[in-house]
Amino acid sequence: MRWFLTTLLLLLGSACGDLDFKVNDRVVYSPRPLLSGFELADAALQACVEQAVIDQKVTLARELRSLNCSHAGITSLQGLEIFTGLQQLKLSANEIRNLTPLVQLSSLEALYLDDNQVVDPVPLYELLSLNTLDLSGNGELQCPSGNAFFRLNELILPEHCAR
Repeated sequence: MRWFLTTLLLLLGSACGDLDFKVNDRVVYSPRPLLSGFELADAALQACVEQAVIDQKVTLARELRSLNCSHAGITSLQGLEIFTGLQQLKLSANEIRNLTPLVQLSSLEALYLDDNQVVDPVPLYELLSLNTLDLSGNGELQCPSGNAFFRLNELILPEHCAR
């Protein structure tokens, strides 16, 4: 009976994942703290990532899977490379030009960079897991060669890069 009661309490306690769990005034479980202490070069990107960490209860940088920082006034992605678990990244309608920090995001499957200031898409060629890429609305984009993004299921380019 005692084993059953202990198991039941543990199961009920796990539903309260943000709280310490005590037995006889001894902490037997304490959740990991949310990720902190990271610094991104762009204050708008920093604020967006901090909110995503809270919303998704991220405790390690690699645990952040999805990030939507559209319409945030972001100009730099420097520092974002620590979030190697990102699979979906929405950065629509910002002022992003340099994509080099994205090279480290090898798990990235969907990337939305529409309506930015991207010129050079070459850093994205190394993202082998990428399935969806939106580069529309980047008026100065150097159009990728015909086979540069051959593995993508969906590629959206600006009008001047018509295929």
